[in-house]
Amino acid sequence: MNIHITPAAQERMRTFIASESNAVGVRFGVRKTGCSGYSYTMDVASDIKPNDTVVEQGGLKLIVDAKNVALIDGTEIDFARQGLNATFVFRNPNSTGECGCGESFHVESAA
Repeated sequence: MNIHITPAAQERMRTFIASESNAVGVRFGVRKTGCSGYSYTMDVASDIKPNDTVVEQGGLKLIVDAKNVALIDGTEIDFARQGLNATFVFRNPNSTGECGCGESFHVESAA
């Protein structure tokens, strides 16, 4: 699996991990929601499950459940600040479209 985490995103993720004493990395995935089908999820992970795939960059572990791999393989995760807003930005080559508000995406081959 190929996921790229930009330096800005790595720095932000490290901030989250530092706030949790039992953190082993960041869990990244998707859930069905929104007007287009899927939205991204990110959370501090306290464990690595047997079916997880681990991507390590710059000493940071990104943990992905096997059921999400096909939907997010190749994604670039960035962190951007614009004025008072700050957010993770996902560039996913598997996405075939997004909703108008940008909160969800869809993949044609996903069912």
